[in-house]
Amino acid sequence: MSMRTTAIPTAKKLVYELALTKGIVSKSELMDQLALTSSSLTRLLEEMTAEGLLQEGGRGDSTGGRRPILYRLNARYGYVWGLEISRLYSSLGLFDLHMNPLRLTRWRMDASMTPERLVAHVEAEVRAGMEEQGIRTAQILGMGIGAVGPLDQRTGRLLSPLFFPAGGYADLPIRDLLEQRLGFPCMLENGANTALIGEHWMLRGEDVRHMLYVHAGAGLRSAMMSNGRIVYGAIDPEGAIGQMIVQVDGPRLQENGNYGALEAFASVQALEKRARTQLRSGSGALALPDSRPPAPDAVSYDTLLEALRRDDPFARELFAQSASYLGVGLANLINILHPERVILGGALIASHEMFFETATRVAGQNIYYSSDYRPSFSKGELKEDAVATGAAVMVLRNLKV
Repeated sequence: MSMRTTAIPTAKKLVYELALTKGIVSKSELMDQLALTSSSLTRLLEEMTAEGLLQEGGRGDSTGGRRPILYRLNARYGYVWGLEISRLYSSLGLFDLHMNPLRLTRWRMDASMTPERLVAHVEAEVRAGMEEQGIRTAQILGMGIGAVGPLDQRTGRLLSPLFFPAGGYADLPIRDLLEQRLGFPCMLENGANTALIGEHWMLRGEDVRHMLYVHAGAGLRSAMMSNGRIVYGAIDPEGAIGQMIVQVDGPRLQENGNYGALEAFASVQALEKRARTQLRSGSGALALPDSRPPAPDAVSYDTLLEALRRDDPFARELFAQSASYLGVGLANLINILHPERVILGGALIASHEMFFETATRVAGQNIYYSSDYRPSFSKGELKEDAVATGAAVMVLRNLKV
């Protein structure tokens, strides 16, 4: 199954894209962008309005003659879904053609969330959302899926993702499974890319063209945009940032990972591993709220997060060290890619304000061209909804209308 495949004139696609990006456009703005006569553009606008894709959005300011008619997309022409599939949490959003969120849900990816249960859960949420909004299947333009990589976009499969609490996600044809259950087309992209697409969408009025997105959670993921376009490699490179070496002959997190890789210092798995090792050796101490020391092997990320929020010294030091290493990794990327904006997301970034502040401070101190160049850092506008929102934007960007 694929997105709508009706052949379209280039001019119609450009009108659609301008209305999607700008929100509202005038005929004179369109004339500046299109190689059409005034009468041809008028006929095109009338056709797009008649089919329900465009609608009049009032009148603009007069420049001496009649006030121009403004056009915008008809929000109810169709609807799109955006799905995030991640290791700790997944989410699902329903949006209209103005990218207004009509429904957003989020759930924990625990050991019971097998692929079969995930697909069933997504289907149930989609059916509930469509019933709630009074939407028919024929009105759904598609679903974008932002998933943990590595993946194969061509075949719509998750290849060998790590650290899922439940098994069965390797070589998973997730796109086909969802299309078969839902009855409308789906697109698969790695989650870091869709998060960046979503955050770039939120900045569309600022003409930001070079952006870096880094997600620090159960693993490390990154995405880069240059001249407004996602940068791709020969293979899906989403998790490559985790294998950046930041300490020669340092530890490694997984058997096939690099020694001294960033993921061994700045990830949920690394925090748990380091905490358990130090507690076993007696080089660290952690107390539960009732002052009982936990068994080292029972210490989880949730345990450490709770301790951090109590300002436990041991937990705070673990998170601070992790944030410093992430800052070094960020500086390495920035010194190569030179983005204008750096967006940080994921469970570690959300853990405590100290983590974000430490990571960005260390990164800033190690930017080589710091006197002439200074990117801005933020947690983004969409935060935990970035992946799902960007996945929905991806559908609209690729829609054949």
